[in-house]
Amino acid sequence: MFWPLVLLLMPGLLDYSLGLDDPIASSLELAVHVGDSALMGCVFKSAEEKRVTKVDWMFSTGEHAKDYYVLYYYANLSVPVGRFQNRVCLVGDISRNDGSLLLQNVEEADQGTYTCEIRFEMESLVFKKAVLLHVLPEATTELRAHVGDSPRLGCVLQSTGEKRVTKVDWTFSSGEHAKEEVLFRYPSGLGAPARPSQSRVVLVGDTSHSDASIVLQGVRESDRGSYTCSVRLGDLTFRKTTVLHVTQEEPRMSVTPAALRPELLGGNQLVTIVGIVCGTVLLLPVLILIVKRTHRSKSSGASTGLVKSLENTQKADPEKHVYSSITSRELTEEEDTSARADATYVTMELGGLPSPCSVQPPGLEPWKTALRSSQNRTR
Repeated sequence: MFWPLVLLLMPGLLDYSLGLDDPIASSLELAVHVGDSALMGCVFKSAEEKRVTKVDWMFSTGEHAKDYYVLYYYANLSVPVGRFQNRVCLVGDISRNDGSLLLQNVEEADQGTYTCEIRFEMESLVFKKAVLLHVLPEATTELRAHVGDSPRLGCVLQSTGEKRVTKVDWTFSSGEHAKEEVLFRYPSGLGAPARPSQSRVVLVGDTSHSDASIVLQGVRESDRGSYTCSVRLGDLTFRKTTVLHVTQEEPRMSVTPAALRPELLGGNQLVTIVGIVCGTVLLLPVLILIVKRTHRSKSSGASTGLVKSLENTQKADPEKHVYSSITSRELTEEEDTSARADATYVTMELGGLPSPCSVQPPGLEPWKTALRSSQNRTR
C-alpha cells in the first residue's frame, strides 16, 4: 500500500539529498540590448565533490517550441552548434561544477529560453537551469558631448551569475589606425595609466555587479575617439567599445551683465559704453526743456500774429476814421445851428405880431436889431 507513495516521493528525496535544483522552478530572466553580450550562469552548488561528465545548452523560442542545441560539452571538449557557433562559449569552471555560457553579439532572434543541463559521473539525475532572455533594441555605441561636459562611458555585462570583476582596462584610440593607449586600469596596482587624462577618469560602476562604467570629466576636443572597455571575470573577458564625439559649445548671443564684464570687453569699450549711458541720462532733461520752450514760442507767435491781423483790419486807415468822425460831427453841429437860426429867424419874423399867449421877455430888443442887420448884410 505504501509502495506507490514511496515511488512518488523518491525523486524529491533524492533531489534534496543531492542538493539538486528543480528543473522547472529554477529559472531566471535577463534583458540584453542587440549587439551586447549575455552571461547566463549555470552553477551547481554542493557540499559533496562531484565530477561533471556532460553539459548541454538548449534553446527554445516558446513553451511548446522545439529545442535546439546551442552548445554541448563532453570529454573535455566544448562544441558550439548551429547559428551559435561563432557567438557562444563555455566560460564556467567545469572542475567547480560551473557550466556558465557567454552569448556575444546578441540578435533579435536570440530571444527565448536557454536551458542548461549538467550530468555527473555515476549519477542518473540531471541538474537543470533555465534562463529567459529578453532582447531589447540596439543601444547606441556613439556618444556626443560638448567641451567641458562629463559624459558617462558605460561598460556593463548583463549576467545571471555571480561573477566578481577581477580586472578592468580602459583603452583609447584617436583614429581607426591609431595606436591604443591605456587610459585607466582597475585595480590601480596593475599599472599607472600612460595618458595624462587619467586624473579626469573616475570609476562609477559597481564591480560587484559586473559594472565597470567610468566618467570622463572636463571633456576636451582632443578626447574624441574610441574608448574600449575590457572586463575580466575569472577566465571570462568582456569587451565593449564606445565612440565619443566632442563638439565645441555653441556661443550664447544673449546680452547679460556677465557678458559686459571687463574680462570679456576691452577697457576702452567699457569706458565708451558707460560714457554714452551717462551722457544720455544727463542730456535728457535739457532736451525735454528745449522741446517745451520751442512749443511755447510757437504758440506765442501764433497768438501775436492773430492779434496784429485783427488790429490791421480794424485800423487800416486811422486818420480817415478820425477825420470822418470829426467832419460828420461838425456838419451835424452846423446843421443844428442853421436849423436853430432859421427857427429863431422865423420866430422873430412872426414875433412882430404879438401873440396873446406869449410873453416877451425884457431886454431882447437889442438882440433882435443885431440879427436883422446881419440878415440884411447877407442878402
